This record gives sequence, C-alpha cells and structure tokens, in this order.
Amino acid sequence: MPRGDKSAYTDKQKRQAQHIEEGYIDRGVPEEEAEARAWATVNKMSGGGKKSGSGRGKQVNKEPARKGGRAGGAASAARTAAERSASAKKAAQTRARNAANRKAGA
Repeated sequence: MPRGDKSAYTDKQKRQAQHIEEGYIDRGVPEEEAEARAWATVNKMSGGGKKSGSGRGKQVNKEPARKGGRAGGAASAARTAAERSASAKKAAQTRARNAANRKAGA
C-alpha cells in the first residue's frame, strides 16, 4: 500500500480526520498542514487504519484529541491580559490575510 493511501481506514476514521482538519483550517492553519495534523491525531487515537485484521478490537484513546485544548488553555492562563489581547489581534490579522489570499487564489 503506497504512503498516503487511506483505504485501510474506516469511514468513521475518515470523518474524524475531516472534522479535525476543518477545525485547524478555521484557525488559520494551511490546508496541507491541517490534513497532516488531522491524520496524525487519528493515527495516535486509533493506532492507524482499522480495516486490517491485526488492528481490530483495540480501544480508541481519546486523549490526543483532548490534548491540544488543554495545553493551549494552560499557556494562555500564564500570560497577562495585554499579551493575550496582542496575540488575538495578530491572529485575527493572520486569518483575515489568509482568507484574502484564498479568495485571490481561487
């Protein structure tokens, strides 16, 4: 099976990866990077594709899906209000710029 082939994944795993990818894209992550992160998360949760015989029956570890939100919250809480505000403004500018670039390229 060539690298990148998703035939060994279940429909549920494909939906999960799509949903995770959309979340990253909404936050301004480039599309290719978002896809890579999404599949890395699905692989970490389920141990890879589930359709093959050897991977069946293992429990799904939901911790990787929860990890990002907790880590971000702790980092945010350690910063001052001014630092968080400056970061939010910068992120908003980046999202606006990326959206404008996507519209110009499409």
